[in-house]
Amino acid sequence: MRRLALAATLAALAATPAIAALKEGAKAPDFTAPGFQAGKAMTFSMSEARKRGPVVLYFFPAAETAGCNLEARLFAESIDRFKAQGATVIGVTAGNLDKLASFSADTEKCSGKFPVAADPGAKIAATYDASLAVRPGWSSRTSYVISPSGEVIHAYSDMKANAHVDETLGAVKAWRAKHPK
Repeated sequence: MRRLALAATLAALAATPAIAALKEGAKAPDFTAPGFQAGKAMTFSMSEARKRGPVVLYFFPAAETAGCNLEARLFAESIDRFKAQGATVIGVTAGNLDKLASFSADTEKCSGKFPVAADPGAKIAATYDASLAVRPGWSSRTSYVISPSGEVIHAYSDMKANAHVDETLGAVKAWRAKHPK
């Protein structure tokens, strides 16, 4: 019975569109959150990351789930392309927080290439209007590109993981073309 409920929830997640309420031009909230990179505990600060260049902030529902594993791997495989544009990538989740350390280091997921931060109760996600309606307390699959000045320059929501890297990398490249190093 429990597996049926889980299967129904996962089906609803896949079928439910997420809508990023923070639009281009909005001020992105600063936050500091505990997390992991390559299995090591760290603290992520949005304001500190923005000092180095644009930030790709992607919210994902839960570590160690099929779509989130795929999305993390896609970001890990593309991290050098983001770094070439001077961008920082950070994943944030409220789901399966007890698995974040291993998720951050796993070569089939993040591969230690970028940090993932814990968002208990999806409080950070709520400030970004990236909460998952069908699963309160979890974040939706929503990605933002945030300029060094704190402005949202791109927002993309889709529960399918496939296009988030292309969407955000395209936005970072467009921003960089207007703001050469």
